Amino acid sequence: MNAPPFTYRESPDHPGWMTWELADATRFNGLFGPFLLKVEGGTARVRMTPRHLHSNLSGAVHGGALLSFVDMAIFAASRGFGLIEAGTAVTLDLSAQFIGRAVTDEAVEARVELLRETGRLLFLRGLVVQSRDTGDETVLSFAATIRKPGAR
Repeated sequence: MNAPPFTYRESPDHPGWMTWELADATRFNGLFGPFLLKVEGGTARVRMTPRHLHSNLSGAVHGGALLSFVDMAIFAASRGFGLIEAGTAVTLDLSAQFIGRAVTDEAVEARVELLRETGRLLFLRGLVVQSRDTGDETVLSFAATIRKPGAR
């Protein structure tokens, strides 16, 4: 039996949060480290802390890094909602609107909502925010569709 590609367990350092992490850190997702995940009502909160390797030449978090985070966060959220396991689900579409700037070494949080589930599709939307002294700053908004894995 193969080991699961992701670990999903209670976070020992963050009570009330789950850790969602790729088991093989040498794959692309490993560049982002473990995510924290908490489901509250109809919203999944997915957190990661961008590091220097996620930055662009101006020192902000690179837009491509943010899009990659969102793509992974929709899967973590869907797992948190109990709708998929790790495996062969795929992103069908992902649209994003950049609204603000994110800085490194401060957590960013994707707040993901499930809009609708059909037999094979999940429709999601959300915001990525970063906490600042003045409150949460919206970094980007997004909408996405995931195709769930088929029966094997």
